[in-house]
This record gives sequence, C-alpha cells and structure tokens, in this order.
Amino acid sequence: MPSARAALPAPAPGWRIDADVVVVGSGVAGLTAALRCAAAGLDTVVVTKARLDDGSTRWAQGGIAAALGEGDSPGQHLDDTLVAGAGLCDEEAVRLLVTEGPAAVRRLISTGAQFDTDATTGRIELTREGGHHRRRIAHAGGDATGAEISRALVEAVRDGRTSVRTVENALVLDLLRTPDGAAAGVTLHVMGEGQHDGVGAVHAPAVVLATGGMGQVFSATTNPPVSTGDGVALALRAGAEVSDLEFVQFHPTVLYLGPDAEGQQPLISEAVRGEGAHLVDAGGVRFMTGRHELGELAPRDVVAKGIMRRAAEQGAEPGTEHMFLDARHFGAAMWESRFPTILDACRGHGIDPVTQLVPVAPAAHYASGGVRTDLHGRTTVPGLYACGEVACTGVHGANRLASNSLLEGLVFAERIAETVAAAADGSARDGAADGRPLPAESPGATGHLPVTPLLLPEARRVIQRVMTAGAGVLRSEVSLTEAAAQLDAVADEAAGKPAAPGVESWETANLHLVARVLVAAALRRHETRGCHWREDHPGRDDASWARHLVVELREGGRSLDVRTTRTTSFPPTVPQSRPSRERPADRPPDAQHVKPVHHPAQPTRPGQPHGRHTARPPSHP
Repeated sequence: MPSARAALPAPAPGWRIDADVVVVGSGVAGLTAALRCAAAGLDTVVVTKARLDDGSTRWAQGGIAAALGEGDSPGQHLDDTLVAGAGLCDEEAVRLLVTEGPAAVRRLISTGAQFDTDATTGRIELTREGGHHRRRIAHAGGDATGAEISRALVEAVRDGRTSVRTVENALVLDLLRTPDGAAAGVTLHVMGEGQHDGVGAVHAPAVVLATGGMGQVFSATTNPPVSTGDGVALALRAGAEVSDLEFVQFHPTVLYLGPDAEGQQPLISEAVRGEGAHLVDAGGVRFMTGRHELGELAPRDVVAKGIMRRAAEQGAEPGTEHMFLDARHFGAAMWESRFPTILDACRGHGIDPVTQLVPVAPAAHYASGGVRTDLHGRTTVPGLYACGEVACTGVHGANRLASNSLLEGLVFAERIAETVAAAADGSARDGAADGRPLPAESPGATGHLPVTPLLLPEARRVIQRVMTAGAGVLRSEVSLTEAAAQLDAVADEAAGKPAAPGVESWETANLHLVARVLVAAALRRHETRGCHWREDHPGRDDASWARHLVVELREGGRSLDVRTTRTTSFPPTVPQSRPSRERPADRPPDAQHVKPVHHPAQPTRPGQPHGRHTARPPSHP
C-alpha cells in the first residue's frame, strides 16, 4: 500500500466534521458524485474552493458530447475519441464513456438541466466541434452549457431534497490517512467568516477528488483562478500515482489580447467553427485547408499546431503568434442568439465579431492527464477516488476530444458513487463501526511526514512564466531543461526563506509541484504526440512511446519517480484476484533502477523509453 510522501505545513485542525464521503470540488463531476452518494443514503460533504458554482464547469461554452442524434452511435463517438487521443486512449475506458454517456446525459436532464431544443420537434439541438464527424454536442443557452449544468446541479444540492452538506471557500490541504494507509478524510482551510473558519478536517473513509484542472500553472489560460492543481498535488503528496501530465491541451481559439496578457483569458468556443466560422491569417487565407481532412474542425492539437506553424511561416515573434476567426457571415442575429456570451466577451475587449475578424491564439485549456484511476475512479491509495479533469481515466489519451470533458465527469462520477455506496454497504455487513475511518491526524501538524517548504506568493508568476516559455505549446530538450533548472532555483530560494502558511503560499506550492511533474514527463517523452509537441522530436514514435508515463513522489517529495506502462492500457490501481492484462507500470523484470540524477526528468537514451527513472533536483525541498 502506498505511503504518504509529504505534507504542506499547516496549523493543527481546530474543528472537524464526520461523514461517510467527502467530495472535494463542485463542478459537474463533484456535484454529480455528491448527489448520487447522498441518494444512496451516504452522509455526504462537499468541500469547494470558492462558491458552489465557481468551478471550471460554469465556464464550459460548447457543450457535452453524446451519441444522441439520429444516425449517430456510441461506436462512431468511440472512433472519433480514439483518433483525437492520438493512439494513447484506453479503449475500454472510452467504450464505457460513450456507451454509458447518453443515459447519463438523460439523467442530468432529469436532475433539471435544460438544453437547447428545436422549437418544432422538441428534440435536443446538436452541433459539431473539432474532431467530431457527427453533430453530437448538446448545448444550453447558446454558448452557456456549463453555466446551465452548474445551475441545475447546485439547485439540486441546495433545494433541501438531499442531505448534502457543503463547506464553501475552503482550500483542501492534504489527505488524512488511517494507520494502515487508507484515506480517512482531508484537512482544509476555510477562508472568511462562516460556521467553520481556519484549518479544520473532514473525516470520512471515502474521499473523492473533483478539483478540476491546473491551467494556472501557465501565464495565460482559459481556466478560472481556482485551477491551481490542488487535487493532483494533494494526491502526489499522499503517495498516489499520476499519469499523462505532459498532455496539456492548448485550446486553439482563445481571444488574443496581446503578448503580455496573463490570467484567465476569454474562450472562443469550438462550436463557433462548428457552425461555420473560418480560421484565416492576416491576409484572409484559410490556412487549415489541406492540413487535415476535417480542416478547421480538426482535433484541437492539430489546429493549435496549425496556428503556430502559420505564425512562424509569417515571421511572428515568440509570444505574438495569433491568427483570426472570421464569422462575419453569421450576422448579428445569429451571434446574439447562438453565441451571446462570446459576443459580449469580444465586445467587452473592443472587438465586434459581427463586423470584425477576431484575433485568436492557443492558450492552456485542459489537462488530459491527472491522478491515475481505474474504471471505478479508484486511485492507487485505498479510499481515494478521482473524477473530472483532476483524474486520468485513460479516456483522453494524448489529446481530449472536444466536449468529452463534461461527459467524462458525469459518467465517472456516477461510477464512483456506485462504488463508494457498495463499499459502505459491505462495511456495514461486515460489522464495521458505522463506516467511519480509524483515528487520523493532520499530516502537516504531526511531524510524521516531511513538510514541504512554502514558496512566497510572488513565485507564482515566476512559475507561470517559466512554464509558458519552456513547457508551453512548443517544447524541446533545451526549453524543458531550462524550465527544470528554473523551477529548482525557485525551490532553493524557498528552502532558504520559506513563506508562512496561507492560501497564497499553499497554492503556489501546489503549482510548483505539478509544474515539476509536467516538466519531468515532457522531458522524458521523446516524441510529438497529441498536445505534446517536441520540436527536437517532431515525429510520433509508436514503437517506443505508445505507452503512458506514471509519476510518483519519492524521498519526502525531493525526487520524482517516472516510469512507463508497457501498453496503452493502465495497470490495476487495486490488488487483483487474477492476473491482469497489463504488467504493472514499471520497468521490465530484468531492468535496473536508475541512479538519481540532477534534473526532474533526465531523458533515457533514444529508443529506450521503458522502465523506471528517479529524478532528483540537487537541493529541492
């Protein structure tokens, strides 16, 4: 059983809540899991970083993909997902997603979500997005799908018909563990006034991470400010495995606000292209024509690379790469009815898409990897589950298919709830004491675990700029090695002058940890695949790299253990009663453990990607 590796320094919890399950996050994944757990009779607590409706889900514009339309099928949806995933999807996970997806969407509708429907037939209106050969994207409010889904789920939690308790404005810190290593709850810090304040703990034998993404590790992102990789960082410190973190999707059409733009940027949904908008350069040339069979509706990684290549061909300086979206032929009426949110965002920045070209550029959008799970959302730490963007289920592979994210959160949240409920029922039958965890203490307060020196809040911007320059859309051995060295320097400074515990320093520590892992994995993968683009390894290498990278913390967080799976399937996360179809994520039986080195991801020799590799910075905290 994996043991915890490190912890954030924090005061001892001053209050506690007891529950059967604690869900961390309040997007589509978190609230679906919470509602299903509560419906199964479990005492459920939701912890969320801001308000219940402030997560990433509300920002989703395009919609949710499912085979709901005439002539469509789960098989066709599966094919499009596998193509977008560039050879790294776990086909079993994808098949589950597309097969269970339509019914899950219908249950979401029964919960209260209202999708746009045809005025004549009453059927759900469906649109196309990049990588889809069919119209299968259900949308709401034109381009406000996420906001509508969030509204429906939040109302379901708050309407009094469920027993879900909520703790808002709370930053989760670390995982509580039982003496035998299973999850026992979380520590958290509540910001502001309320029933609970300061550091406390929620004790529960089941912990569900649904914390969203880590887009704030880059300077410009579509993610909200709360997306600082908290769930991935918590899981790593708890000893869980993460996978595929090198595959960060850069959405190709984010409103370009200049080379110095930072923070959350306005997204121009792929659905705009799905309805007929064109990508053009400054001369009006549709440069994606001929680059892919789907042209401007190619998978996102293809379009993002197309924009960057066209900008380079035209001599754009680094940081100024952008193209234009032409949807002037839509007319004002279509813009106002179909894309009102995007129209308002553009006009708010002085651009009128009814009459003008819209400048767009790639920006960090979605983490295809995350905490490694099985098909029931179970991680490698017993009792710890993950779903939504924080998880790596194998569905997305090297690049997420447009609008599969909401569906993945929905489907796997339901599966987690079923698994947690079954486990609780089994504990009750076995005579366990009301299903509560064994006594556990705050990992940061006991001194039993190495404590991570906290970084000063101003290091956050340094990390973002390092990651944007070295591990952004374009990567190379040189850029990634430099990024690793700069991240080490940030850590060295923190070791000499650690910051005081607090929300900003905790978030910065989380960003730094996920940045280290991302860079380590990106350095190790010597190929270009999906949304991982290595300029020094421009080709896709299936013979050597049709496999996943798995990362764990070692030595109290001072080093990273990077290893590969042997196929595109993941090994089990829990002990199996019979032989698995996949060898554990490890080196071949005759391979040797690699001596620690002085970079977070020292690459192996070309053609030898297999096996375990431990990377240790020279003086990392």
